[in-house]
Amino acid sequence: MSVVGKCHRCATDLEDGDLRCSICGTIAPALDRVVGEVQRIVRCDECGAAVAHRAEDAMSPACRFCRAPTKIETPQNPMETAELMLPFVISSDRAVVAMRRFLGSLGFFRPSDLSRSASVDSVAAVWFAAWIFDARADVTWAADSDHGSGRSDWAPHAGRVKFDWRNVVVSASRGLARDEVHKLIPAYDLGQAAPIAGASGGQVESFDVERSAARQHVLDAIHTIAAEQLKQHHIPGSRFRKVNVSALLEGLTTRRFALPAYVFVYRYEGRPYRAIVHGQNDAVTFGTAPLAWGKIVLTVLAVPAVIAAVIAAIALTR
Repeated sequence: MSVVGKCHRCATDLEDGDLRCSICGTIAPALDRVVGEVQRIVRCDECGAAVAHRAEDAMSPACRFCRAPTKIETPQNPMETAELMLPFVISSDRAVVAMRRFLGSLGFFRPSDLSRSASVDSVAAVWFAAWIFDARADVTWAADSDHGSGRSDWAPHAGRVKFDWRNVVVSASRGLARDEVHKLIPAYDLGQAAPIAGASGGQVESFDVERSAARQHVLDAIHTIAAEQLKQHHIPGSRFRKVNVSALLEGLTTRRFALPAYVFVYRYEGRPYRAIVHGQNDAVTFGTAPLAWGKIVLTVLAVPAVIAAVIAAIALTR
């Protein structure tokens, strides 16, 4: 984070690239600040992921995230880049082993030769984009729960809580889906963060939304996190509905991170699938895989026969 001044209304720190104050919404006075340099980027036609275009690329390469076609763009507005990055701990060879181990662990309804027969089309070491924020908030809430409901199903409750969050990760990636990022995030060691200084052997995803728009993503995440923590620790009862949260921010700082992962595109019987291996913990490996439809059909056909046999056995015992 680079602080460039303070809001003239509430004295909140203004970060490089802020168009409005993150607390009170007042327009920042220095709107002519430049965040980074206007640069050419490579944009995926399929998932929308963007990375910086490199001079050695004679033409736009396939997307590192999904292998779809890409195109070269020159955005009118500067693209933000990560300030901090985490290193890869897992080597590419170890990632391949983890990917095949994952394919071999998917159970009966997957092809029995999947791990052996899958051919790797590509493996890309990527750093995907994420915001990491610290925030303080005064949260008021109202909700219905089963606590104290008596003969009714629900009873109303309300309250007020102070929250102080540290190192909360919010995905800014377009190359990885939200559920994929949620699987990756818990296993990162943010203590290993270092200033970004080139990404040897991989590519860093760009932040293709302005900081003012990024704030809205973070604010949405704050409301979601607050609602979950309220249900876990503050709202009485075990069942909830109509959980309404209002967060008054008292402080918010964000940092732009690049987080490491391997993205595999592999083929089985000619069809492409994707697998992702965590860049720091290869126990976190997941992806898409084909189904063994023959096994599924045989199982479905066998169920009526098994039921009939059980009924016949019961009848013989009477």
